Amino acid sequence: MTPNLRGSLFMTASMAGFAVEDAFVKAASRDIPVGQVVLIMGLIGIAVFSALALRAGHRPVPAAMFTRTMALRSVFEITGRLFYALALALTPISSASAILQATPLVVVLGAALLFGEKVSLQRWLLIFLGFIGVLIILRPGVAGFSALSLLAVVGMIGFAGRDLATRAAPLALSNAQLGVTGFIMLALSGVIITAVTGKAVIPSAQSLPLLAAGALFSITAYAALTAAMRSGEIAVVTPFRYTRLLFAMIIGVMVFGERPDTATLLGAAIIVVCGVIILGQNRRRA
Repeated sequence: MTPNLRGSLFMTASMAGFAVEDAFVKAASRDIPVGQVVLIMGLIGIAVFSALALRAGHRPVPAAMFTRTMALRSVFEITGRLFYALALALTPISSASAILQATPLVVVLGAALLFGEKVSLQRWLLIFLGFIGVLIILRPGVAGFSALSLLAVVGMIGFAGRDLATRAAPLALSNAQLGVTGFIMLALSGVIITAVTGKAVIPSAQSLPLLAAGALFSITAYAALTAAMRSGEIAVVTPFRYTRLLFAMIIGVMVFGERPDTATLLGAAIIVVCGVIILGQNRRRA
């Protein structure tokens, strides 16, 4: 298995995990404020990744965590988590989601500028075509874009910076240690949202399993995302972020009884074809 193939599979698995996590978070948010959901999941993630680091004989928060690269990664992480959560709360979800799908383009551009990765014109065209497929699915209306949409833009930049900083993180840091840092930032985002909204409740017995399941998929997806960003070429691995919409569509049909229309199926087909072509190019070159 080539590094690019391994990274692509990790990225796809990560997007599937995040899509399932979203379903559990949506269900839990019916009884618990979003900020509190984010905080609880962050604390669970910290505990799990800390246990994994200790089991491997590593300190959960080593001295390497306090380097400039890790500081930037933490800043980008909390920026992405916080501003995207605010965008979801204050703007139409279609607009916020569409803006977030520009992350692969920013990451690939950053990889070319910062890491010197060579991105062919054909691959750029495929990445942009995948983004068009995303827009066909979401079909954000002109009225959906307002000044508040800048919140989603800042969140998208935060996630892109987080992914690039993950690539530049010291190799001495394990994925578990990176997970500890990431979920610390997630918990801090939950604290900020809770402090702003001033809403907090005691989780009910029905909500606890939803929170636990959401945290499990979040932890698994985050670990896969970290492994993906440390494997293969960023220009090959990153476009597979688009598959998150495909998994979300499947969950919508199977769990929430949604029926995708022709435009949604067309956009999904474009995303899949672009991903397969990018992966095929890499295999032929290898």
